[in-house]
Amino acid sequence: MSVVYPLLVALLVTGLAAYMRWRLPVYFIALLGALALTWVLGGHVATTLTLLVIGALAAVVLLVAPLRKSIISAPALRIFAKILPPLSETERVALEAGTVGFEGELFSGRPNWDMLFAQPKPELTADEQAFLDGPVEDVCRMTNDWEITHIRADLSPEIWDYIKRNKFFGMIVPKEYGGLGFTALANHKVIQKLASVSSVLSSTVGVPNSLGPAELLMHYGTKEQKDYYLPRLADGREVPCFGLTGPWAGSDATSIPDYGVVTRGEWNGEQVLGVKLTFDKRYITLAPVSTLIGLAFRMYDPDGLLGQTKDIGITLALVPRDTAGVEIGRRHFPLNSPFQNGPIHGREVFVPLSQLIGGPEFAGKGWQMLVECLSIGRSITLPSTASGGAKLAAVVTGSYARIRKQFGLSIGRFEGVEEALGRIAGHAYTISALAEASAAAVTRGELPAVPSTISKYHCTEMARQVGQDAMDIHGGKGIILGPRNYLGRAWQAAPIAITVEGANIMTRTLMIFGQGAILCHPWVLKEMKATQITDPRERLDTFDAALFGHIGMAISNAVRSFWMALTGSRFGAAPGDAYTRRYFRRLNRYSAALALVADSSMSLLGGKLKFKENLSGRLGDVLSHLYIASAVLKRFHDEGTPEADKPLLAWSFHNSCFEIEKAMSNALRNFPVRWAGYLLWILVFPLGRRAQYPSDRLSHKAASLLMTPNESRDRMGRGVHTTPHANNPAGRIISYLEAVVLAEPVERKFVKALKNSDIEALDFAAQLDEGVREGWITAEERDQLRALREMTIDTIAVDDFDTEELRSAGYARFAALNSQAAANDSNPMLSSPATDTDIGRNIA
Repeated sequence: MSVVYPLLVALLVTGLAAYMRWRLPVYFIALLGALALTWVLGGHVATTLTLLVIGALAAVVLLVAPLRKSIISAPALRIFAKILPPLSETERVALEAGTVGFEGELFSGRPNWDMLFAQPKPELTADEQAFLDGPVEDVCRMTNDWEITHIRADLSPEIWDYIKRNKFFGMIVPKEYGGLGFTALANHKVIQKLASVSSVLSSTVGVPNSLGPAELLMHYGTKEQKDYYLPRLADGREVPCFGLTGPWAGSDATSIPDYGVVTRGEWNGEQVLGVKLTFDKRYITLAPVSTLIGLAFRMYDPDGLLGQTKDIGITLALVPRDTAGVEIGRRHFPLNSPFQNGPIHGREVFVPLSQLIGGPEFAGKGWQMLVECLSIGRSITLPSTASGGAKLAAVVTGSYARIRKQFGLSIGRFEGVEEALGRIAGHAYTISALAEASAAAVTRGELPAVPSTISKYHCTEMARQVGQDAMDIHGGKGIILGPRNYLGRAWQAAPIAITVEGANIMTRTLMIFGQGAILCHPWVLKEMKATQITDPRERLDTFDAALFGHIGMAISNAVRSFWMALTGSRFGAAPGDAYTRRYFRRLNRYSAALALVADSSMSLLGGKLKFKENLSGRLGDVLSHLYIASAVLKRFHDEGTPEADKPLLAWSFHNSCFEIEKAMSNALRNFPVRWAGYLLWILVFPLGRRAQYPSDRLSHKAASLLMTPNESRDRMGRGVHTTPHANNPAGRIISYLEAVVLAEPVERKFVKALKNSDIEALDFAAQLDEGVREGWITAEERDQLRALREMTIDTIAVDDFDTEELRSAGYARFAALNSQAAANDSNPMLSSPATDTDIGRNIA
């Protein structure tokens, strides 16, 4: 028998063991048994004997624990401890603050899908649904976004009063403190619906229920702080804001220069121990109207009044607005979106230690507190806002594309428009599933550090694409601002969501994979923690277990990635029904590929990996779309696998597969270690990239769902404000679709008859009357076409204004200052002309 056969047997057994992830004893028994059988059957004696000896020696070394530890694990531990990049305190806290849910399975290369399906279907309580159907619906009806954004530059007094009285600011505050005690899922649903009518309204409600005093007090506040502040925050007596970002520290929040010095001072007429705060914050939402400021600062104790530590670290405090020295600056104006936002300043502002959130014992723990609460807030407000805007844009753009006609044809029937509509449908479906998944994770009690960054980044980026496509389809209807415009302000404000709560560029290149590679990996964090164990025996035992678990997983993932790529992911165990099982198999392949490339990157680059932001960003994209596809599949199954939604599921899934392969391809083509990049390419893409962007046929199906009354479109519009009324032009257009579709056959019949006639009437009403007299249409059909014309006019109409209506309220003052400046220029004895800053101040 040829020398090749024993080698082939050894390779096949090893590959099967790696794919199936057999334990080492099982592998060696199978390997040695197979080689022995090969020898008995006449295999090449020298080769078979050599392989048997090598296998037996390897078994002894790897299965005899003391021998394995002394020969392999101990030297590896010394090397690992030496090359391990030092974790900064900031990184350590960030890693320890979050929890790991199903996303951890995506780094395993063999996800346990049962864990995903075991998650309960997200559902609201009766009280939460009643709040959505009652107060939320009512405030949506009250909201006129044009009045808010152009006339008032603020919510109306009636809306401010309504949201305070109905405890919109206290949705997350427990009932025992006078709040509504809602889950994160309910918070998501409320913000989603509010965002569909006004992003100013949704951000105003979202911030107090996100990162801020209420959230921090609920987790860390003293009993006295909770008893006093939570009831006041719940009913709107206190309007909160949180001061974190400043001119010198944006994404790098741990570098804040704002400081507080421990000293004695006067508070409520008494001399107490406290801190003198000096701070300069900007971009603070609700600051201009806030009464209670949550403040992040670095705390120092130079005189040792609290102990030996001089630099105590980042600390959080509650500062009432009326505290001496606090200065609330004038308003920022972020891209014509006039939600209350502005700077906060303070110099030597004294507050007692009792105003530190959590009291003195939480001094210096502010970064940990912030990281834990940021993962919650990042999971809700911005993804929910993106979801509300995208879902509304999808259903209203579908209606508009059906109603609006060019060349006698609905514009949605043109392939270029249809392609954009397909993107809108697919992205809106994806955003909705992703935003709900992250909210559901928080509701389950998780602190989803990695999913929150994925959700924030991808929801806001996809929403920006939805906005662009919707604006392109609407054309002039989208760009002419006024009471009839329901897209323009949202499009203007899209970059705001991209920028806040962690700029998206930083989120993608530093946070998603940077956190995920360590926090979600089954073994890396265990290996890192093992090096910190002081007891030598325990340290070696712990590291040995993690090391060989890691090695076994890495070998398995190399085999699984290669095999599943070769076979097109057509085989292997997977959950789901006959339709979705193939999708889960593809995700199994991509999970193995991600784990393989992530392990290779960390082992070959070590601490340098954190500076390879392009590589980190691309691997983050792979992780993100694995999580997104999982969330979409979970949502599809939670809703009972509706047949009508299959085009949306397919569009979303194929788009994620395309993005995964594109990102992985770019990562490997630009891999810093070139030989490793070539080898990994063979294992990941032995047949090249195969995933394709959603086809034209699929885009046609997805677009058609938006332009036709059907259950899938109804589900898309569920959870956003589509009620037709004077303040909701989008709702009116959405409501027209069914009547428009019913009238189309009559319209086609009438237009055809009119073209073939010699009727000279130019007025549409007169033409209809002639049509009735000629017998082309009935009187009822005439009324139907009249109604169609009225609906079409309302759909395509835009606003116009007198010049004075568009001028700023400060225009007269501006003109007066300019006149004064011109007079001063002509007379050198007068004072210098007004500067641009002076003019700006006076206009404001």
